[in-house]
Amino acid sequence: MPDEPDDLWVDEMAGPVVRPFAVAGGRTRQSGADELDLIAIVVTAEVPMPDPSTLGPEDERILELCLRPRSVAELAADLSLPVGVVRVLLSDLLRRGLVTVNRPAATATGRPDPGLLKEVIDGLRAL
Repeated sequence: MPDEPDDLWVDEMAGPVVRPFAVAGGRTRQSGADELDLIAIVVTAEVPMPDPSTLGPEDERILELCLRPRSVAELAADLSLPVGVVRVLLSDLLRRGLVTVNRPAATATGRPDPGLLKEVIDGLRAL
């Protein structure tokens, strides 16, 4: 018998089983055309907060964490959820106007700035 509620979502051999899929409402792709980069910076929008009954616990946690700017990768680590699930949740919050996303500046080659990538990697290592 599981000791904690989170144990219900873990198989000893496989790890997390159902919960991430359930958290994203069964979706595996984010809504909207733009994919959120791992290094995109997310901030809670300065708008009146919606009725808490319209938010899931993960949504509330994202809004709380993003009072300070965070990358998509940091959010995934802080929430202990797969990046794909966090992207789905963020796309929903973005569509509702509850968060803003600042995408990384690209160089002339269309790739993110190497200095910015290094900063994100250093920040993730510090976690």
